Amino acid sequence: MYEIITSFEQFTETYKNEDAVLFYFSHEECNVCRVLKPKIASLVWGEFPKIKLFYVDTREYPDVAAQNGVFTNPVALIYFQGKEFYRKARNIGIGELQETIEKPYNLLFE
Repeated sequence: MYEIITSFEQFTETYKNEDAVLFYFSHEECNVCRVLKPKIASLVWGEFPKIKLFYVDTREYPDVAAQNGVFTNPVALIYFQGKEFYRKARNIGIGELQETIEKPYNLLFE
C-alpha cells in the first residue's frame, strides 16, 4: 500500500533516507489518477519490490506538490539513492515506467 506524505519535510526525509522511492501525486477526484494508482502499485510490488511507494494528495497538500513543481495530475516521481531519476506527468504508461525503472533498479539491488 502507498504511504501518505503530508509535508514537504516528510517528502524530503523520505527520498534522502531510502534507496528507491516512487511518489505518486494525484487526488481522488481525478478519474485517470484513480485507475492508474493501483496499476503502478501492482507493477512496483510485482517487479520492483524494493521500491517504496508514497502518495501525495495534491488537493490536501498543495504545498508539497508546488514545492516539487507538480501542477498537474497524475505525476510519478522516482528517486534512486536520494536523486530524482524519473518524472512523468499526465500520460504515464505502465510499460514505459517498467522499462525506465528496470536497469537502475537491477544495478542498485542485484
